[in-house]
Amino acid sequence: MYRDDFPMLKKNLIYFDNGATTLKPQCVIDEISNYYENYSANSHRGDYDISKYVDEMYEKTRDTVQSFINAKDRREIVFTKGTTESMNMIVFGFMKNYLQPGDEVLITKTEHASNVLPWFTLEKELGIKVKYIPLDGNLVTLDNVKKSMTDKTKVISIAWITNTIGDVRPIKEITHLAHEKNVLMVVDGAQSVPHRKTDVLDTDIDFLAFSAHKMLGPTGVGILYGKYEYLNQMLPINYGGGMNSTFESDKSLEYKELPLRLEAGTMNISGILAFRKALIYLEKIGMDNIEHYEKELKEYLIDKLSTIDNVEIYNMNTESGIVLFNIKNIFAEDTSQYLNHYHICVRAGNHCAKMVKDEINIKNTCRISLYFYNNKEEIDKFIEVMKGNKDIFKVII
Repeated sequence: MYRDDFPMLKKNLIYFDNGATTLKPQCVIDEISNYYENYSANSHRGDYDISKYVDEMYEKTRDTVQSFINAKDRREIVFTKGTTESMNMIVFGFMKNYLQPGDEVLITKTEHASNVLPWFTLEKELGIKVKYIPLDGNLVTLDNVKKSMTDKTKVISIAWITNTIGDVRPIKEITHLAHEKNVLMVVDGAQSVPHRKTDVLDTDIDFLAFSAHKMLGPTGVGILYGKYEYLNQMLPINYGGGMNSTFESDKSLEYKELPLRLEAGTMNISGILAFRKALIYLEKIGMDNIEHYEKELKEYLIDKLSTIDNVEIYNMNTESGIVLFNIKNIFAEDTSQYLNHYHICVRAGNHCAKMVKDEINIKNTCRISLYFYNNKEEIDKFIEVMKGNKDIFKVII
């Protein structure tokens, strides 16, 4: 399925680490080169032709993102460095001035560091309270969210799909519940936007953060979506060129309107322009098709992997293309090295989610995260290697 478009797939490897970053199709790679070779100017800075062309393409990418997630207003799309920066902007640019001491923020113990550490920091700085929604068999249920809410709950901030357990949360239903209680909904979309259709109007979420590099685009590019009424209250966390209209020696100043007010400095222009090519590529395939195919692949993988006696699988009941596993009594990093010997790329460790051990009772795991360019033949090769894992130390030592 479109495998010929990916140069990395011609290098004799099986790439199962798509949750960390995805491979890039040739059209994305070419667009980066095209920018540097043919119109390498800054954006929103010059009055000459190639600079104006960069402006046009830069804003076309914003329009493409708006359409991709079905945002109401193009000004609700802000370019960032990635999900991490987007989440920090939400917490320190908006929530720091919105929340009061004693207000409660609900997260889970399976969240990525980007949706944990900013809240922990704000708790220390502002005196808010970060609380946890308990899981029910690896899943976030509407009932558990309801039980976790109090009259002090002001924000629910969770991933649509976690990068560890890979559970798909009922975001639309949780958002409806939250809004009934005047609670804001913040969604980490790093693992969901690349894999399924995203409609921010339908779900009615208040903020969404995601990264280009996890959906065929370049590294160093992210998206912050927020409803206009909230983004317009957000204070920049970066100040400098491009985000101000004027400043004078008497210290008077005026900032630009959204979204440029939140995009200080020179952005990753080549990456932003190439991200548009990635989005067009994904739309051509169809996000519903990608979601359906990944479910089929995961079911195939689980069926095969569960037949190997000394393998433990920790998230068989989740819907996304993420599988957490270990070889019994073998350290996860040793398994990863063993698979690497056969040119199979998986992630090993705690996956930037250091509290997940409280939910699955294991600190380090191996993670397979699938994407639409993976196939059953790759899974079959992986299974054959895993069947020989009793010789693991003969291979890695």
